[in-house]
Amino acid sequence: MSQEAPLPTPDAILSFWFHADHGDDPTAWMHQAMRWFRGGMDEAIVARFGPTLAAAERGELDHWAETPQGRLALILVLDQFPRSLHRGTPRAFASDARALALCEEGLANGHYEALEGPWHKTFFSLPLGHAEGPDHLARLDRVIALADALWAEAPDVLKPLWDANRQQPRRARSVIARFGRHPHRNAVLDRPSTPEEQVYIDTGVFPHASASPQMKAVAEAAGIQL
Repeated sequence: MSQEAPLPTPDAILSFWFHADHGDDPTAWMHQAMRWFRGGMDEAIVARFGPTLAAAERGELDHWAETPQGRLALILVLDQFPRSLHRGTPRAFASDARALALCEEGLANGHYEALEGPWHKTFFSLPLGHAEGPDHLARLDRVIALADALWAEAPDVLKPLWDANRQQPRRARSVIARFGRHPHRNAVLDRPSTPEEQVYIDTGVFPHASASPQMKAVAEAAGIQL
């Protein structure tokens, strides 16, 4: 009988996700952003991390949250990995509440501030931007403030790329303020859409898939078609 492979450590998760430091090279970071945010990591996550997500969902990895880096790794597993492993199904969002709780606890206990590097902090705070419901506007204001602070610290050559991280939570807040939820998820979650939501859905322009003029300029320079 074959034995199941051991689950990865938090360090292995972080090495997989943040596998390279591209310094101040906006073209390299643009290609990395496409892997992170446009499905470029899906195949590897599906091949390697299904059992890890299942263990996290059962609470077997909760001890990872004892350290800032471990908490970040657990947030990645619960917030990002379901979107690859279960894309197009309700399970893609099933762990969002767990990831949000880990994020907020880490903001309160100093784990967020203890992280090094703006991308680590960005992915730590993403569950705030994924939250739905009119009671989440304050959380979206929080992630906007965090993104603004990271943009202010970025070198000038990377500010156009980091501007995209400032604009996405603003767009998400606008949608939540208007609808109380993300209507583009309605079909997947089997939720009926209101007429106003359907008009919005028909535009096909959603916060997670939109690109600012600055982002488009960086993509064009990198030879990437958005």
